[in-house]
Amino acid sequence: MKQNKGILASVIMIPIACIVAIPFYYVLVNTLKTQPESTSSPLGLPLHLYFGNYVNVFQTIPVVQSFLNTLYVTVVSIALMLLIGSMAAFGVLIGKGRLATLVGIALVIAFVVPGQSTLIPLYRMLAGVQLVDSLNGLVVMYACGSIFCYFLIIGYMRSLPVELFEAAKIDGAGAFRVYWNVALPLIRPILVTVGVFQTMWVWNDFITPNVFINSPEKQTLVLQVYTAVGQFTTDWPAFMTLSVIVLIPMVVFFIFAQRQIVSGLVGGAVKG
Repeated sequence: MKQNKGILASVIMIPIACIVAIPFYYVLVNTLKTQPESTSSPLGLPLHLYFGNYVNVFQTIPVVQSFLNTLYVTVVSIALMLLIGSMAAFGVLIGKGRLATLVGIALVIAFVVPGQSTLIPLYRMLAGVQLVDSLNGLVVMYACGSIFCYFLIIGYMRSLPVELFEAAKIDGAGAFRVYWNVALPLIRPILVTVGVFQTMWVWNDFITPNVFINSPEKQTLVLQVYTAVGQFTTDWPAFMTLSVIVLIPMVVFFIFAQRQIVSGLVGGAVKG
């Protein structure tokens, strides 16, 4: 019976996977063709492997600088999001009083407000503290993603035995020590899971850097993809090549982190 279910799942999922893979195949094979060959046979395999598109992109576009910009913003933003989100979840979970309740309600309200509707007031606020056109300004913006981290982390933390925190308090540990030495090691699986989700969001985000970054030397990789789009024409080989360059780090990252995603999301349910 289980074998039949496995065969049925394969029969259903393999065609779906092939359909999903078509856009990635289309982008990848056209980066290895000349522009005339790409135009005449967009879905066909290249007759000869052509790496001129990659050479041209690295010679004309500051890919390395943009990669370092994106890496800095992503690493610092994820660290802040996980720290703020986990501290907020811990505080609301062990807090007993109106303040903890009000914080929880405020986070719920902030979560349901669309980020696009707050871009103009956020831009004015960042301009007031001179963080527009700054990588640190992007970090501040992405740190707002702590709200998403909070909701996933607190759901996981509620599955943990509260007696562990109370025992640490009885032993004389303060709130921060309980958080750092007891809570953080226990919620490591969900921290990794949330970190993976938020990393993919920050790395691939276009709206936020497009609004808040103006200087070419501070652009992220995703913004460099847009440089291939002109007012009247689009350099499709460069566009697809840059798209592949942006995707490769995330594909590799996701392959190594996918097991952590599953264990983190299922862990809370198993503990409960």
